[in-house]
Amino acid sequence: MEVLHIFGYISALIIGISLGLIGGGGSILAVPVLAYLFSVNEKVATAYSLFIVGASALVGGWKQHLKGYVDWRTAIVFGIPAIIGVTLVRHYLVPILPDVLFEIGDFQFTRRMGMFGLFAILMIPAAYSMLKTKKEAPKKVTGVVKYNYPFILAEGLLVGGITGLIGAGGGFLIIPALVILANVEMKVAVGTSLIIIAVKSLMGFFLGDALTMEINWFFLLIFTGLSFLGIFIGSYMGNFIDGNKLKKGFGYFILVMAVFIFYMEFFTLS
Repeated sequence: MEVLHIFGYISALIIGISLGLIGGGGSILAVPVLAYLFSVNEKVATAYSLFIVGASALVGGWKQHLKGYVDWRTAIVFGIPAIIGVTLVRHYLVPILPDVLFEIGDFQFTRRMGMFGLFAILMIPAAYSMLKTKKEAPKKVTGVVKYNYPFILAEGLLVGGITGLIGAGGGFLIIPALVILANVEMKVAVGTSLIIIAVKSLMGFFLGDALTMEINWFFLLIFTGLSFLGIFIGSYMGNFIDGNKLKKGFGYFILVMAVFIFYMEFFTLS
């Protein structure tokens, strides 16, 4: 086993530990770990990430459900267009993307640059969501919630499409949408977003990638299994460590990773 692969499997464990400790964010590292430590191409990296992210979110979402922090009606209303968006992108768009998207003189803008460049850009608001200090005072919503269906539909399709392109859950996009468009409390938005992420990611993988590419299930299940093990380790560590204090440090790490991806894709020779 190569040294990079050993670091890759250790990273899978770390991804799970971060999820167990701080409740999210760690899965965004799946794509760079797969791409740079296991040397898989952008299609495979984003596909495998969907499975890893979806499976991990499912564990987290179930834990939130047991605590009463999942609004299943909102999850269905927002989740359906998100599933449609991610499935359409993974099944129809990604397979037909050319290796070179466009050329300017001698410069070639490749599919890998496009997918990983977008991924790096969206890591910035993801990091910001972990760095900002939350000072919200959640308010109880009384009466029947009136959903803004047109905006929820548009937002769901957009988030699903982005998830399909970059292989990340997009919780930093979903949570504000649930708070603003569905008028749910922050804690419920976080729990509900995990269910949405789980369902749309897994559906996008099984209805898209699993039908259009060969999947190395042995590797994928080992990587995901290590992430699961990390979740339980992180949850146990949470009894002794304040996960909130680690969030800012992890947010800065994600920013560093975004810069690293930009450097690797745009400033190094392929």
